[in-house]
Amino acid sequence: MHLIKIDPRALKENPDRTRQTQSTPQADALLLATIKAVGIVQPPVITPERDGGNGYVIDAGHRRVKQAIAAGLDEIDVLVDDAANDNGAMRSMVTNIAFEPMNPVDQWRAIERLVALGWTEEAIAVALALPVRQIKKLRLLANVLPAMLDHMAKGDMPNEQQLRTIAAAALEEQREVWKKHKPSKGDPQVSWWSLAQALQKTRMYARHASFGDDLAQAYGIEWVEDLFAPADEDSRYTTNVEAFLGAQQEWMTANLPKRGVIAETTNWGEVKLPPKAERVYGKPAKSDCAAMYLDREGRVQTVHYRMPEAKKPKSGKETSGTHDVTDDVGETARPRPDVTRKGVEMIGDYRTDALREALGRAPVEDDTLMALLILAFAGQNVSVTTTNGSAYYGHSRLAKNAAVLFDDDGKLSFDKDTLRVAARTMLVDVFSCRENATNSGIVARIAGEVIGADIFLPNMGTEDFLSCLSRPALEGSCKDTPVLPRQRVKDTRAALVEHFKEGHFVHPYALFAPEPAKLSGWLSSNAASATDDEAEEDADGIAEDFSDDEAGEFLDAAE
Repeated sequence: MHLIKIDPRALKENPDRTRQTQSTPQADALLLATIKAVGIVQPPVITPERDGGNGYVIDAGHRRVKQAIAAGLDEIDVLVDDAANDNGAMRSMVTNIAFEPMNPVDQWRAIERLVALGWTEEAIAVALALPVRQIKKLRLLANVLPAMLDHMAKGDMPNEQQLRTIAAAALEEQREVWKKHKPSKGDPQVSWWSLAQALQKTRMYARHASFGDDLAQAYGIEWVEDLFAPADEDSRYTTNVEAFLGAQQEWMTANLPKRGVIAETTNWGEVKLPPKAERVYGKPAKSDCAAMYLDREGRVQTVHYRMPEAKKPKSGKETSGTHDVTDDVGETARPRPDVTRKGVEMIGDYRTDALREALGRAPVEDDTLMALLILAFAGQNVSVTTTNGSAYYGHSRLAKNAAVLFDDDGKLSFDKDTLRVAARTMLVDVFSCRENATNSGIVARIAGEVIGADIFLPNMGTEDFLSCLSRPALEGSCKDTPVLPRQRVKDTRAALVEHFKEGHFVHPYALFAPEPAKLSGWLSSNAASATDDEAEEDADGIAEDFSDDEAGEFLDAAE
């Protein structure tokens, strides 16, 4: 490379120059004033003309040469360099980028020019210090309709999201849409949003697919790489929505769990559960059902629900079709029972009085008292509304927890471990904090506080739960976290969900400890409820001091 003086009018323009976008009149005027004041600071670079010519071609500095001619300079200093193997394409691009950021359209054209000259995408990325993914992205944008590119080169550029949509569409589709949205003399600006909306197609992403390659091939699904997506996620997608949803439906049918159904969704994307079904938000039980459905993004989602059990027909009523008239031969005389119905009722009263007297005065070991308490829940006069919303009598549901306390001979016989397990299972069936007919009330919350159930509460930092909070409650949840409240509620909620994705969040309202005012009110109301004479007599009898000596006297008298 050497320096010479030459008439700028003798230099030829490079028809394959990198920067083809015209500069603004203001920039040209500023460059002209600078040349008139101090001359050309950085000499243009020229190369000898190829193909037998003896002139020089401008490699870098077209604007400087043009403005030097406009300034009336007879000679300027230039640097003569040998022509590169790629006709100076890479050198010209690097030089232009160093002087001033290039228009994206010029970048696309320059990269395509380098590829046509034999440059690989990896080599271009190394030379320009850019990721290969960026080079692929720019090459993808080179698929934009030439008429749109020419308009973009004037400075009217869409945003990146709109460019993604435009470049992903076929040229024929771009041409048809461009006819409707191209600028006019009265409105030189293009509504890129409207243009992108006209070319927008629903995408179904491979990362949302539950099916494998076999079903994808069977349904003719071809994945396309989204080069604009983050590099650390699977960005493959397809616009064949029907095939994608069909493959998802077939996968759900083949992988439907036991007691599972495929459900539909509402217009708002919510799952449609069967009538009278109650959705389970906590840990599902073995008897609960599962509903699989597709959300708005085509992902397979699963929710659990439980159904109320069918009511059993009342005893004494006949089901239709079971009564045969021909077999009805009338009733035969039955012998009189040993004890009449009235006698049975009298015995029931005697037994009840004796049982209450014994419970109030007879000596009973602590383990036996716990076993009897478990038996009490299994009594026919006790009903508990279980978690599935149906009322069960003790003998039909809770009795299983008491049956383990008996031996093969039907005697009450147990060890402490068996008693402990029976007590736990009985309490599990009885206590409930659900906001429906199964709610045990404040006593369940007291029990949860006593045994430390707070540590077993699940992570509530999810979209489902946080969407149930008001703005003040949601912003209060940001306390003791690095998350700051956003202007929009949904942005604050999204930030909290992301923060608690790997953590554990429990809202203070969900803790078991009841409010002091509610607990005090419950204690006072129940302390004053036993006002009838019979309840007072029973309470006084059981509350009497019962010493070991009195117990011995009672047993001696019984013998």
